[in-house]
Amino acid sequence: MTQAQSTEFLWKQIQQEARGISCSEPALAPYMQSAILNHDSLSYALSFLLANKLQCESIKESVLRGIFDLVFTANIKIEETINEDILALINRDSACHSFLSAFTHYKGFHALQAWRAAHWLWHQNRQSLAFVLQNRISVVFGVDIHPAARIGKGVMLDHATGIVIGETAVIEDCVSILQGVTLGGTGKESGDRHPKVRSGVLIGPGAIILGNIEIGQGSKIIAASVVLKNIPPHSIAAGVPAEVVDVMKTDSPAEKMDQGLSG
Repeated sequence: MTQAQSTEFLWKQIQQEARGISCSEPALAPYMQSAILNHDSLSYALSFLLANKLQCESIKESVLRGIFDLVFTANIKIEETINEDILALINRDSACHSFLSAFTHYKGFHALQAWRAAHWLWHQNRQSLAFVLQNRISVVFGVDIHPAARIGKGVMLDHATGIVIGETAVIEDCVSILQGVTLGGTGKESGDRHPKVRSGVLIGPGAIILGNIEIGQGSKIIAASVVLKNIPPHSIAAGVPAEVVDVMKTDSPAEKMDQGLSG
């Protein structure tokens, strides 16, 4: 199956589930119609959802929808990325049981996709608009990600509340981050000053990772740890300050989602 076919399959699944909900729960039929069934594609439905959630008195839904439509149509890879992020939710979150639910109800997913729009705008030299989106994402979803940060695909922000990601942070593909995580700097230094999180990493709730340090591929950061130095690939780090306490026996803790001290 090609990527285009995969995205089309996902969109058809979401539409099918929306029709089922409309029949089984008539009170939700208007919502399913406006959020899903009125739209021709995954990206247009996502534009509607994000604009509806992020609108406020000073920036109207119609303006936001135009922005998201522009970003999602101009970025030819965005549907592939959206697809991978939804699959990450389905495959890793034990509470997420449907494509429709992942698409319509998970604010970590919404925050990440809205950030992707802000990131695109940032690199189109539209920083002022990118900052407006960053602010709305922070106010509405409780997730604060600088538009200049770099984030790959297949990323899951689980629960998402309280996540902070700084300007020069890098998050590679296939990473899982739980609520209350900070990828921050260590003070007022400028330049490259935020963490680099490599592929396959799992970061537990409340973990704080500070400075221009590297969290090696396939590593796991235990909940509430404070990480101030590089963590080697395939390691388990825990404590305040965090130290390596074990090695991982699996390649991708982000996908396994086991937050225990063992590998």
